[in-house]
Amino acid sequence: MVSVSGVRGVVGEALTPFEIVKFVSAFAEFSGRGKIMVGRDTRAHSFFISNIVSGTLIAMGCEVVDIGVCPTPTLQLAVEHSDAKGGVMITASHNPEKWNGLKFISADGTFLSPEQHKKFVELSESKLSFARWDKIGNYAQDRSFIEKHIQKILQISFIDAERIRKRRFKVVVDCINGAGSEIVPKLLEEFGCKVVKLNCDGSGVFTHEPEPLPENLTELCEVVKQTESDFGIAVDPDADRLVIVTEKGEPFGEEYTIVQAVKIVLDKKGINKNVVVNLSTTKAVEEIAKNYNAKVYRSPVGEINVVKKMKETDAIIGGEGSGGVILPEVHYGRDSLVGIALFLQNLVEFGGKVSEFKKTLPEFEIFKTKINIEGVNPDEIFKKVKEIYSDAEINTEDGLRIDFGDKWVHIRKSNTEPILRIIAEAKSKKEAEEIVRDLKIKIGID
Repeated sequence: MVSVSGVRGVVGEALTPFEIVKFVSAFAEFSGRGKIMVGRDTRAHSFFISNIVSGTLIAMGCEVVDIGVCPTPTLQLAVEHSDAKGGVMITASHNPEKWNGLKFISADGTFLSPEQHKKFVELSESKLSFARWDKIGNYAQDRSFIEKHIQKILQISFIDAERIRKRRFKVVVDCINGAGSEIVPKLLEEFGCKVVKLNCDGSGVFTHEPEPLPENLTELCEVVKQTESDFGIAVDPDADRLVIVTEKGEPFGEEYTIVQAVKIVLDKKGINKNVVVNLSTTKAVEEIAKNYNAKVYRSPVGEINVVKKMKETDAIIGGEGSGGVILPEVHYGRDSLVGIALFLQNLVEFGGKVSEFKKTLPEFEIFKTKINIEGVNPDEIFKKVKEIYSDAEINTEDGLRIDFGDKWVHIRKSNTEPILRIIAEAKSKKEAEEIVRDLKIKIGID
């Protein structure tokens, strides 16, 4: 899979050393053969891939700074706040354990734009020259960025760390033994939390399916109740997505990670501001924004698309309904640690329990499913959907989003898997499920 989200594949099958060298050498050329920062998640194969990445960059004449095991947002922050010409993160994010990948980061700390990606892919198909023996690059390690990331979070202008520390929250943390295993508990401890660690050994052995969906977080929900904790949090293997569990051991809702973030930021930054979320994100964001006379812009799915729209509109907060929060004050990237800090600030100001806080937010129910499209032309499906719903409000920026007042459905090709994603939202879960069921029957894929 090659997309604006990077390169991903099953290790030893699609993702081989030959493919890694091909894409990394192209990225070195794309970046002007300058300084490149390299980070990795904890998967068993990430270490050997990191060595291939660093070796290829050196062979291309680059200066390599290896920052070790870290979340994707840590590497993004490191690139954005340095003189590096780019970064390579070795991770397959929420994909299963046998997968790995390369996320390419431009000099400003964001993922490659569609235009940059096109140029990069063209370079990967061309014949590139490695550096002469006396022009090869060099290699250095810098393990300081975990701490630098934490300090950057603590310095968010409206975060009252002392007030948070006085609450002494008890929190269960599930990092699925991924890249967040060190930094997430550390950040919480900096905020005075008592941390109950769950799957935080950094081994890269996934104890459940890695995508932080409710069905994969049953252990976290149980431990929150057993330990009488204030709440639980889960992150994906590269820790750019945050999911919260209430004190009752019930999902807060991955969509509501960005909803609560928008609420606290608008509350602190004033009225008439701009917010950006993607086309698959809950309408609850608009409901929150109304209270502050804020304007909500929507972009195609994909972090770089959200970031691009945020820069265009000078948005003060943005993100995606999959648990991704982007706060430009820290850096332009989805960041679970930013989401944690904003959530803690929300809670101390609310003063009550997480389940009670959730009830103060606009209530919508979202239903997500996916269908395999190997051997199927998705454009034919989109054409049929447009004909069926020709009387509705249709957005074609990213697949098809169809709005019916306070309900909507979005059908689009995944950037990371050979599937079609179908997402619907309504005031009740049953109604959202019915929208999807009706759509699937009408296009003949039920």
